[in-house]
Amino acid sequence: MSIIILGIESSCDDTSAAVIKDGVLLSSVIASQAVHEAYGGVVPELASRAHQQNIVPVVHEALKRAGVKKEELSAVAFTRGPGLMGSLLVGVSFAKGFSRALGIPMIEVNHLQGHVLAHFIKEEGEEAHQPKFPFICLLVSGGNSQIIRVNAYNDMEVLGQTIDDAAGEAIDKCSKVMGLGYPGGPIIDRLARQGNPDAFTFSKPHIPGYDYSFSGLKTSFLYSLREWVKEDPDFVEHHKTDLAASLEKTIVDILMEKLRKAVKSTGIREVAVAGGVSANNGLRNAFCEHAEKYGWDIFIPKFGYTTDNAAMIAITGYFKYQDKEFCAIDAPAYSRVTIK
Repeated sequence: MSIIILGIESSCDDTSAAVIKDGVLLSSVIASQAVHEAYGGVVPELASRAHQQNIVPVVHEALKRAGVKKEELSAVAFTRGPGLMGSLLVGVSFAKGFSRALGIPMIEVNHLQGHVLAHFIKEEGEEAHQPKFPFICLLVSGGNSQIIRVNAYNDMEVLGQTIDDAAGEAIDKCSKVMGLGYPGGPIIDRLARQGNPDAFTFSKPHIPGYDYSFSGLKTSFLYSLREWVKEDPDFVEHHKTDLAASLEKTIVDILMEKLRKAVKSTGIREVAVAGGVSANNGLRNAFCEHAEKYGWDIFIPKFGYTTDNAAMIAITGYFKYQDKEFCAIDAPAYSRVTIK
C-alpha cells in the first residue's frame, strides 16, 4: 500500500502544503506574504492572520495538483517548531483538526530537521542525487547557522552553531541599514554579482571550535558605513554593489572556514548545504570550489527547497511514518529548539 503524506509548513511568513507519495513529490504550493516588506521584517501578528487566510486554500490546491483525495492520505506531517508561535499554532491546529476528522496519524517535524532532509526530496521522473549517511550539513538561514553531522534521518549531531546572530540575520540587518529593503538576502546576492568582493574589508570573528559569530561583523559593517556616510551622504548609492560583494564574501569565508575544519576532523567528505542562505550565489560557488579543491561530494538544494517549504516537512514525515513515529493530538507548538 502506498504511503501518502500531506506536509504543512507555517513556521514564519510562508504558508505551504505539499503531498509526497512513496517518497516522490506530487505537489508543493506556497503562499508568500508581501505585507512584511513595508516593515523591514516579519510582523508576527500579520503573519499569523495571513496563515489563517491561506492555509485552507493552500492545502486544497496541494491535494488538487497531486490528484489525491484527502481520504487517501496516510498521515499529516506538520512543523511543530521552531518558529513564530502565532504562525506555528495555525499549522498545528489545522493538522490536529485534519488528523481527527480523517482518523489518520499526526507526525511532528522539527523545522531545522526538515531543511536538512530537503536533500531527499525526489521529483517524478528525476534521478535523485542524495547524500549518503553520514554526511556533514551546513544549515544557514535567517535564524540559524549550524554545522551538523547527519548520521541518519533521526540522528543529527550539532558540531557548531552561532553564539549570537545567524548569517542570514546579519545580511538582513546590513541590507536594512543600507536602505536596500527586506528581505536582504536576495538583494545583497543580486548586487554582489556586480561588485568587487575585495573592495572593502570587514572584521572576522575568532571563535574557538566550530561555533559561529556574526554580531562582530555586523557591528564592524555598521560602524564603517556610518563613518563613510559622514564624509559622503551618497556613499551607499555610489558603492552599494562593492559593499554587497564584500559583505557576502566575508560571510561566506566565515562559513566555509569552520566547515572545512569540521570536514577535515570528521573525515566525512559528503557535504551538504541547506536553509534560506543556501540560495546565495557566492555560497553555492564556494561549495563548488571546495568540491574541486578538496574532493568533497557536495549536495546543493534546488532553489525551491532552500526557503521554508512543506515538501521538506512531507519528506521528513515520510521517513518518520515508516518507523511509526507519530505524535499525540495534544502536542503543543514550540518556538525555540535546536537539532540535538
